[in-house]
Amino acid sequence: MYRELLIGCGRNHTKQISFDDKKDWINLTTLDLNPEHNPDIVWDLEQIPYPFEDNVFDEIHAYEVLEHCGSQGDYKFFFAQFEEFYRILKPNGKLIATVPHYTSPWAWGDPSHKRIIQIESLTFLDQMEYTEQVGKTAMSDFRYIYKSDFKLIAYNQQEHNIGFIIEAIKPSRIDYGN
Repeated sequence: MYRELLIGCGRNHTKQISFDDKKDWINLTTLDLNPEHNPDIVWDLEQIPYPFEDNVFDEIHAYEVLEHCGSQGDYKFFFAQFEEFYRILKPNGKLIATVPHYTSPWAWGDPSHKRIIQIESLTFLDQMEYTEQVGKTAMSDFRYIYKSDFKLIAYNQQEHNIGFIIEAIKPSRIDYGN
């Protein structure tokens, strides 16, 4: 069964970015810190692990929410959060997100923003990039704490934000009921 998760949903439950032309939600679960937004699950995204089993969602949507988590330079939380997204995504599942562009007046103007995620930040989520760059470029090696693997499959930079889709690269498993 196809499942989607909208994190930090707020009051707006509109699907802003679709993958494979799926314009309507399919079996949507909403999650937000604020119970007044009436999410399916009230949860603080800084509390890991998230309240889901492994390999549950085909898509996770995060619109203008990732910048509210962690703090700039807290690489341990950065990787822990993306490891958690990886854990709850099915093989080839997609994380579809928007974040403020670092030049946006909202990037640091919003007092609740804690970090900036640039498109270059996503390089550190792709295991192939470590193989290709570590020792050859200035890329830091975080493989000692980061074991997941995402591939950037699309991004769109606009004046005030960046939209991106990353895919969870993990082995597919067939459950034979054993």
